[in-house]
Amino acid sequence: METEQENCFVFQNLQETAMSFDDVFSKIISFMRLDPRSTFRLMVGTDSQVHPDKTLFITGIVIQREGKGAWACIKKMSLKRKMHSLHERISYETALTEEVVSLFTNEKKIQLADIVLPFIYSGASFVMEGHLDIGAGKRNKTREYVQEMVARIQSAGFEPVIKPDAFVASSYANKYTK
Repeated sequence: METEQENCFVFQNLQETAMSFDDVFSKIISFMRLDPRSTFRLMVGTDSQVHPDKTLFITGIVIQREGKGAWACIKKMSLKRKMHSLHERISYETALTEEVVSLFTNEKKIQLADIVLPFIYSGASFVMEGHLDIGAGKRNKTREYVQEMVARIQSAGFEPVIKPDAFVASSYANKYTK
């Protein structure tokens, strides 16, 4: 049964539009069941782009079967103003990622883990990552926000990943912000 929070989200990908979170979760379950002996990474990340009349945020969800493909979708959110403050934008991106991560309740996390559990001794695994569009490099303007945003994703129960490895935020979601 969908909660009110889950109903307010609309996801899409190249094949489908107007997917609810329950639809997305079902797709993830089906994808994992195709080959439960695999190494899976469930990744959620958000990127943004300031446009002349708005700031567009894209949150991506990717379930990757390492070396054997992936299934992905996005959620768009538009703010009707230019968000110029880097800290505000990074914080908002992290909040949107946290919002989607929160839809993966403990019950849903257990359902996903249970798919691979019978096969962990033969190499199957499952991790959940929150991809942040920030980097710790000396030349990266977002480096001063790394500790704050990483702590937020950790507290949500996902493993934080930053640039250059945060490809769901910095590459997948990014291509839909243009």
